[in-house]
Amino acid sequence: MDKPALLHILSPLPHVSPFDITMAYDAGFDAVIPYPNVALEQIPGLVQDAIFPRSPKDLKRSAVLVGGRDAGISMDMVDAAKAAMVPPFEVSILADPSGAFTTAAAIVACVERQLRRHHRMELAGSRVVIFGGTGPIGVATGVITSLAGAMTTLVDYLSVDVALSKAAEYNRRCGTNIRGAYGCSDADNARLISQQDVVICTAKAGVQVLNASVLGDARLLKVAADINARPPAGIEGINSRDDGVPTQYATTAKGAVSVGPLTIGRVKVKTQQALLRSMLEAENPIYLDFGQAFRTARELV
Repeated sequence: MDKPALLHILSPLPHVSPFDITMAYDAGFDAVIPYPNVALEQIPGLVQDAIFPRSPKDLKRSAVLVGGRDAGISMDMVDAAKAAMVPPFEVSILADPSGAFTTAAAIVACVERQLRRHHRMELAGSRVVIFGGTGPIGVATGVITSLAGAMTTLVDYLSVDVALSKAAEYNRRCGTNIRGAYGCSDADNARLISQQDVVICTAKAGVQVLNASVLGDARLLKVAADINARPPAGIEGINSRDDGVPTQYATTAKGAVSVGPLTIGRVKVKTQQALLRSMLEAENPIYLDFGQAFRTARELV
């Protein structure tokens, strides 16, 4: 008889996300065990406690999800977990801090689909600006678009130093070519979007970052995407269910379309479910991050 399917969720935060717990059960895990307040130096001991009670054959029924909120800390934890494996005692690992990797994958897959459908363009060579770009979802979105060949800018509304620091950190970590920028006013934001093909908003829920008058300066705009489902929209004029809907902006851009948060959310949920199930189904350990999340989201859209 198969052993129960166990998912160990490791998080540096004081709590483990109820969203992740629910998703894991829905994906088919029999038990989901949360570990809050986990420090980086505790990862090796926890991982080895998870791998040694079962035979190598039965370990395919065990897996690890690394959560939290900071993408860099999550990546460091995954590296520590991999280093703690003692072949053939190994388990699969999924990194998805705050759902950022799967959400970012869904955003970029949806944007890419609209670029191809309405403009016959690829991400490679396009110009992408991400507002709220220094948060976990913004950073992951920037990494994915940059690795796909887009000229990517992360915008922080408080500090150019934060934006530049985040861009430099993930360029070092991931081999990307991301730029950082500062946008705290309508004038800043109008300048930032004026030459962009894609505008993405991953800012805090309930805060409108770009209003319609600012978007009138986005004369080259092809696709606008927003993940904010709580009114007001992060980008004015985008509705939750938009999926390639023509934008309402007074702009000279022709054929610009929008993608709303519920459209992105559907792809995000399917992507996370698919990755969780893949750990259950894998015969050998697999390691899943934003790269595999994006490949999966692409397939789903």
